[in-house]
Amino acid sequence: MSEHESNTEGRGFTMGDSPEPRGDEEGIPKMDFSTFAISLGTSALYHMGVVKGPDDDDVGQKNLPLARQTIDTLEMLAEKTRGNLDGQEEKLLESLLFELRMRFVESEK
Repeated sequence: MSEHESNTEGRGFTMGDSPEPRGDEEGIPKMDFSTFAISLGTSALYHMGVVKGPDDDDVGQKNLPLARQTIDTLEMLAEKTRGNLDGQEEKLLESLLFELRMRFVESEK
């Protein structure tokens, strides 16, 4: 076992172990709860065919089951974090879920 392995044994992987650049190093936003929620919301919109992907000239292909799964993930996240979010995070999550649900209903037509 190497010295590095013996020093990290039992602690698991931490973000500090990653050789990849952190969010603030390449113009990528630092990951926080709001950025994470918005990222999931954008993914849902992409799967509803509402927004373009990062390398697309056109909006994403509709994949409503994936959009629904992403919305369900956000709903689960809202439930599991209830009482642990600050006011802005809670309002963001509620607004995001409302908007995604409305757009999902529209995209089913």
